[in-house]
Amino acid sequence: MSSPAQTPLDDLAVDIRGLDVTFSTDGGDVRAVRNVSLDVRRGEVLAIVGESGSGKTVTARTILGLLPESATTEGAVILDGTDVAKLSHDDLRRVRGTKAAMIFQEPSTALNPVFTVGWQLIEGMRAHRKMTKAEAKAKAIEMLGRVGIPDPEHRVNHYPHQFSGGQKQRIVIAMALALEPAVILADEPTTALDVTVQAEILELLRTLRDETGTAIVLITHNMGVVADLADRVAVMLNGEVVETALAKDLFAAPQHEYTKKLLAAVPRLEIADRARPASADETAVVEANGLIIEYPGRLGSPTFRAVDSVSFRIGPGEVLGLVGESGSGKTTIGRAIAGLAPVSGGSLRVLGTEMNGVKERAFRARRRELGFVFQDPATSFNPLLTIAENVAEPLLVHTDAKNARDARPKVDELLEAVQLPAAYGDRFPHELSGGQRQRASLARALALDPKLLIADEPTSALDVSVQARVLELFAEIQERYRFATLFITHDLAVVDLLAHRVVVLHKGRIAEEGRTAEVLGNPQDDYTKRLIASLPVPDPVEQAARRTAWNATRQR
Repeated sequence: MSSPAQTPLDDLAVDIRGLDVTFSTDGGDVRAVRNVSLDVRRGEVLAIVGESGSGKTVTARTILGLLPESATTEGAVILDGTDVAKLSHDDLRRVRGTKAAMIFQEPSTALNPVFTVGWQLIEGMRAHRKMTKAEAKAKAIEMLGRVGIPDPEHRVNHYPHQFSGGQKQRIVIAMALALEPAVILADEPTTALDVTVQAEILELLRTLRDETGTAIVLITHNMGVVADLADRVAVMLNGEVVETALAKDLFAAPQHEYTKKLLAAVPRLEIADRARPASADETAVVEANGLIIEYPGRLGSPTFRAVDSVSFRIGPGEVLGLVGESGSGKTTIGRAIAGLAPVSGGSLRVLGTEMNGVKERAFRARRRELGFVFQDPATSFNPLLTIAENVAEPLLVHTDAKNARDARPKVDELLEAVQLPAAYGDRFPHELSGGQRQRASLARALALDPKLLIADEPTSALDVSVQARVLELFAEIQERYRFATLFITHDLAVVDLLAHRVVVLHKGRIAEEGRTAEVLGNPQDDYTKRLIASLPVPDPVEQAARRTAWNATRQR
């Protein structure tokens, strides 16, 4: 890392020196950041990486003074020549937006749903600058056009719900750039996005950095994103910076053991040909023929066809990867298989039951043969129940167990199977980490020894090393219990790791299907090629070449 002595002070957008952050809690003081020193030049992208709890987000939030009252800071945080650690609340308010701005991880929560996006852009600009409404609206339209929102003169009057996830993230970026800050803090800006949308957002940030000279502090656990965008990297562990280096040097020759572990945990496209398990019973667990799923329109709007004439099968013990962007229909298919979305046309047989026109009473007996792993276990668990009580729920509904105490021996066995100590059953969901909650969610899905398991984006929100452990565990358990699996994801590297076959969905139709090694190793459809080219890899040199290939697919 270059030191401030080596870099002219006028060239530094951010200069953090000897930063310590301590939180006061009921259980005593928690030192979250320890003696951190970092600097960011103008026009540079510094990635701060590490697992949850490493201190990366706390460090970045000190730049905007966004820490709670319980936080005590020591050291200097110099933002564009101003030490924000010494500013009052009123002075901090004047700094936010003008000297530094933040792009949040989830744009849906950053945008107010009851106001148009134009109103929200205008409000931010007029709060900091003397502008008429007409001037601010013209600037808002200019910013929306700059970040790639089509027809900005018209869309400026639309509400957040009228935009896709990727477009909402572009609007949040426009809001961050509106006052031309010296530095932008991007906190996991692409975690919730599809790989193709992620690639577009990264290209946008790169272009804006080059055009405006704005410094970017990128907070992420995705090492592929770091390889794609960052100039320098700071690796944090337990509140300390353990390694800093130029991105190309860090990826080529990481020095710290923790950095090596992070890079080793990144799933890569290796085009593995996983042999489909042999079975004496070749009756399909799931079989779709010409499947159609429609949602009725409201207030005179036409019916929306989410899934259009889709056919596939899942054999006993087989893992089928279902991939595609948001809106492709993959989650709708998963819900239909689980009996949570009605089938409009064609045929869908699940565990021998025809789902087209099925009554809940007829399918209820089959529900015990089906498990579901949700994307976010934090919202799928009852926060008022212990982990053991949550895992026991299927046993209470479908077996003779009268209460969680009766089911506890089976629950302990399940927790041990997913490598959680049985004692964790006495904890509440909020007392477990994200990876531990996902393991508990897997235990609950396996409670009734299902023949079919549906996993809907079960690892997308996890740190890379936690994701690697959960995926490894999933593969081991699937190999041991031989249940069929529908694995829904937009991450092709995860599909490559787990699936025997893959179905690629695009706008409700199948773009391509086949053995995983064939589809990923020699894709035939342009959409599949675009998906593969959009997936960032943890190697700056290779990623630069992939970016060129991705740009070529966009221009077709």
